[in-house]
Amino acid sequence: MGRLRIAATTAALLPLLTLTACGSGDPSGTTPAGAQASPAPTDDPLAAVRKVDSVAALLPADVRQAGRLRIGSSIGFPPSAYYPWGSPRSSEAESGGGQDKPPAGQDIDIADAVAKVLGVKLERQDASFETILPALGSGKYDVGTGNFGVTSERLKTVDFVTYINDGQGFAVKKGNTALTTAVTDLTQLCGLTIGTGAGTTFEATLTAKKDVCAKAGKKPYDVKVYSENGATLTALQQGRIDVVMSTINGLRYQAAQPAAQTAFLGEYHRLDVGFVFKKGSPLTEAFQAAVNELIKNGAYARILTKWGTTASAIDTSQINPPEHT
Repeated sequence: MGRLRIAATTAALLPLLTLTACGSGDPSGTTPAGAQASPAPTDDPLAAVRKVDSVAALLPADVRQAGRLRIGSSIGFPPSAYYPWGSPRSSEAESGGGQDKPPAGQDIDIADAVAKVLGVKLERQDASFETILPALGSGKYDVGTGNFGVTSERLKTVDFVTYINDGQGFAVKKGNTALTTAVTDLTQLCGLTIGTGAGTTFEATLTAKKDVCAKAGKKPYDVKVYSENGATLTALQQGRIDVVMSTINGLRYQAAQPAAQTAFLGEYHRLDVGFVFKKGSPLTEAFQAAVNELIKNGAYARILTKWGTTASAIDTSQINPPEHT
């Protein structure tokens, strides 16, 4: 009976196990089979994207000659980057019976479009969020993606080239009355248990402001940190946490799914999101010019329309902008 009950609960949660915190993938590399909510959209906004010689000329000569760049990608959840049905993480593919499919998502499309403009091939390697920034410094990757938000702390050690504006938001299980309105002040969370991803901007924000409840004369909030994609939402559904703090676009996407049992509680703090590079990388100018070329030629808007993230569009790409306050 216990096993049947657990199996039923797991099956009910499968559509929910795709969400993770900003800049966090699935470190375990074992997203449950069938966990993705849907196949990827089939439209191809990259079809008309071509190499632009004037932009490609901004790359270092050795990169142009090699014609490739190594990219570390944190693959976590739609709409940013995830594995659709039939991906290498599905049970069929693992058993040898499925057709391997690459990751999909807004970040994947933007990176691939930038590579086309630059005339280079991306050699993508899956990596967990917490390993990408150190790996840039060691030279393992030339560039990293994973919904990395621009923060003052990160700007000390890496360079950014922005391509979208996302940020921090909250969600609860449908029917939970602990929170019923948008979270605009962390004192609204006092006395609650918050789940979020390890090593993310969310964990940093909650930790830095953990004294707000004491100052307000209220019971402090408790933070539970999870290193796996589905663990946070499983905890939410099982009542072990009251609220999830994660990406605006990810939480909004999840709440819009027919099978989802979460309610989005609005935006808390916006952050620019970008490609990350080791400090002083010679690649930033070329990447910035490539993103701006995609904005100019309309491919950027088509990518965001495909993934339902047009509200997060930027007007121009920037190198190392200050953190939004």
